[in-house]
Amino acid sequence: VQLQASGGGLVQAGDSLRLSCAVSGSTFNHYHMGWIRQAPGKEREFVAGIRWYDGNTNYADSVKGRFTISRDSTKNTVYLQMNNLTPDDTAVYYCAARFRSSMRASMSRDVYDYNKWGQGTLVTVSS
Repeated sequence: VQLQASGGGLVQAGDSLRLSCAVSGSTFNHYHMGWIRQAPGKEREFVAGIRWYDGNTNYADSVKGRFTISRDSTKNTVYLQMNNLTPDDTAVYYCAARFRSSMRASMSRDVYDYNKWGQGTLVTVSS
């Protein structure tokens, strides 16, 4: 599977932004897709995940209620809608994927469980 993220940019605190991840190369019902970010000088951090098969989602506590992950099966695209952004959300955002043998496999928040990565897209939130 190949992943292509886009949609990053410079915004002000309180603004919204939507990231997109175009997915190609396979059928996706056995994949979990995720957004993972890395702020300058920090470790990679799980943001949100979605199970392609049924759209089940999970989130990091830091973004719950502000960010929404979704997928459009007709466009093979995963989205991350980010609302009420703060400077702490400034990071490079990566789209990632994880293959699961069972379509109903449980979801993870561990970034190391994701083994396929796209290039990142930079999100900068000014105060």
